[in-house]
Amino acid sequence: MTVSGLKAQELQCNVRVISNKVEGSDKTIYQNLQTAINEFINNTKFTDINIKTNEKIECSMMVDIKSREGDYFTAEINMALRRPVYKSNYNTPMLNYVDRKFFFEYTDGEALDFNPNTFSSNITSTIGFYVYLFLGLEFDSFSPNGGAPFFAIAETIANAAPQEAGNENGWSSTGRQNRYAIINDVNNQSYQPLHEFYYIYHRQGLDVMAEHPDQGREAVLRSLRLLQGIYERNSMCYFLQLIIESKRDEIVQIFTQGEQKVRVEAANIMKAIDPSQSSRYDAILQAPGY
Repeated sequence: MTVSGLKAQELQCNVRVISNKVEGSDKTIYQNLQTAINEFINNTKFTDINIKTNEKIECSMMVDIKSREGDYFTAEINMALRRPVYKSNYNTPMLNYVDRKFFFEYTDGEALDFNPNTFSSNITSTIGFYVYLFLGLEFDSFSPNGGAPFFAIAETIANAAPQEAGNENGWSSTGRQNRYAIINDVNNQSYQPLHEFYYIYHRQGLDVMAEHPDQGREAVLRSLRLLQGIYERNSMCYFLQLIIESKRDEIVQIFTQGEQKVRVEAANIMKAIDPSQSSRYDAILQAPGY
């Protein structure tokens, strides 16, 4: 990624708020909420880095409102982060994730104030957390440990969020599948190979495949070995599970071509680290390859 040129906001995010599960005919507040979130994400400078307008990070967030009581909302966020692959018209999925514990208070028309060091509202802290997670993953994919500063800010946001005893609010340090668990895995030194995975898989793998497909495929295979090492260390690593879920279909596509030895090892690794979906990797073994 080039970090020069005009000082533009970092993200180009498609934001949607849907409320078809909520009773009531007045949908104005949901339209205003969508506008507020859209402006917050796309008009805020989250870093000091200058990113060219045509290199903005592409992502999407769909906020699905489940219920409303006055100014209190229960929702889910369905989000996706994508990255363009060098010399192709293909965008690779960096992360696909549904946060099912998005609880927030919002008054129609209020400004969404944000400071990563201070908790002001769950809506800005939650969205800000994912913005910095996205930034970290994006920059990890372009340079070794390039995302470290952004992951540190995401951790600061998580630590500033309220820890309510007995309430699984998405920030709880006792939860296994929430924001705290994600950033704890990402910043855990024992899981450092996760960062190496993002760099090798994307920069040394996908980005060279247009010109050198076998070389790129070998790099992707090296990155899968890193995931296997994490799995053998802790098969319950939550962020590892999210990577596998986001990359599963793409990995099958990558290894339905190439040398048989490479394809067989890739299939065996994925069957080992994604056992519940083992049969999906049969497509790799059944492809003709060469």
